[in-house]
Amino acid sequence: QYKFRDLTIEEMKNVNKIYPNFTFSINTYTFKDGSQKDLLNFSGTVPVKYGNSYNIPIHLWILDSHPFAPPICYLKPTMNMGIAVGKHVDAHGRIYLPYLQNWSHPKSTVIGLIKEMIAKFEEELPLYSLSPLDAARQSELLSYIANITEGDTDMKSKSKICGGKYEGCFNKITVVGAGDLGIACVLAVAAKGAADKVVLLDLSEGAAKGGTMDLEIFALPNVEISKDFSASADSKVVILTVNSLGNAQTYLDVIQSNVDLFGGIIPAISHYSQNAVLLVASHPVEVMTYVSWKLSAFPQNRVIGVGASLDTERFQYILTNLLKAQLLAKDAWIVGEQGEDKVPAWTSCNLFANQTEAMTARNLREKVANRAMEVLKEKGQRSWSVGLSVADLTDSILRDKRKVHSVSTLAKGCCNINSEVFLSLPCILGTNGVIEMVKLEEDPLVQEKLQSCAGSIHDLQQQLKL
Repeated sequence: QYKFRDLTIEEMKNVNKIYPNFTFSINTYTFKDGSQKDLLNFSGTVPVKYGNSYNIPIHLWILDSHPFAPPICYLKPTMNMGIAVGKHVDAHGRIYLPYLQNWSHPKSTVIGLIKEMIAKFEEELPLYSLSPLDAARQSELLSYIANITEGDTDMKSKSKICGGKYEGCFNKITVVGAGDLGIACVLAVAAKGAADKVVLLDLSEGAAKGGTMDLEIFALPNVEISKDFSASADSKVVILTVNSLGNAQTYLDVIQSNVDLFGGIIPAISHYSQNAVLLVASHPVEVMTYVSWKLSAFPQNRVIGVGASLDTERFQYILTNLLKAQLLAKDAWIVGEQGEDKVPAWTSCNLFANQTEAMTARNLREKVANRAMEVLKEKGQRSWSVGLSVADLTDSILRDKRKVHSVSTLAKGCCNINSEVFLSLPCILGTNGVIEMVKLEEDPLVQEKLQSCAGSIHDLQQQLKL
């Protein structure tokens, strides 16, 4: 039942005049939330000149709110064609164009969409010829794509192909929250270049889009803005930046408001990206990382908080470049709770000839560390600086760098902590999140401070309603 049937029919007639090769039909489309609709769709080829002339097969679904909503567009490659993932095409063959993002009736039309599609494909050809050996593997991928375009979007079905630019190798990340921090994360991750696609989930209510309007205007390559959780499907990393802006009166009320907000976000995110690493940047990061872990039911290694990662990078930089203490900086970390209770710590235990030498070295280290901490306290955590840190963490995960970062992780069992709390500790990060926690040097003062942080966080968590 098309709301604007006459307008839709008229536009399809116009398309048929220019592209008579298109065939039209009505089929059932299943959206990623499980809902179904009988939708008009058409298939055909569009002429593209890329050195030679090519006929690129496409498949368009026309939504029942057309022409006020853009079509859903896919490539429809034949058996001997491979999908070239790029600026405007993902691994499933879904087509993303500025024309679709900026769709506005009556300015936008299907003919105009096809013209931009041709222009973009002439800049970057979306398909390539497969060798006979690759064609066999492509058949499996085509089967998966066919299921999507015919409406089968079971999130548990995964492509097993991972030899080229296919599903298993496609680095997609989602940023949840379109505030200053969310946009900073999108820009930093995009600049880092580790992600093939970045989705920004704008969960704000009302027509006002805030900062996302500028992202839409300038249409960054590989960046999609959506209000639909299904747009996050199959993300490798999901970055959470949202914070409740309610009228809470007490600190506990503020946190409870955030917990309630996450209660509507984490289950949906977990459903659409069941193998993702959750990277929490919302405040307070230790508590919200714990909440994300509980609500997602993900293994602890795949739920981490940004924690003291930015403070640690700054701390090491200050030691190396300002205080010229390169040897100390190598194994120096900020651990514990983000904020005023952060603690400097080390992951190496130097061997000394005697107790006097060891005492002298520790005193020197403490003196230098105190100076570095004074400088560190003057540095605020602005959205863009946190965004850069988030991009660095995301890069380590997507590229499986096995790099050590100080991130919020489940601290139970470390430093005689027996409660389920998340604290910043040095961890090796890879594709599956935390690979291994790096052992801290045994320092009674550091352990005491970590235990104190754990106790206060645990007491706070006990008062929350999950």
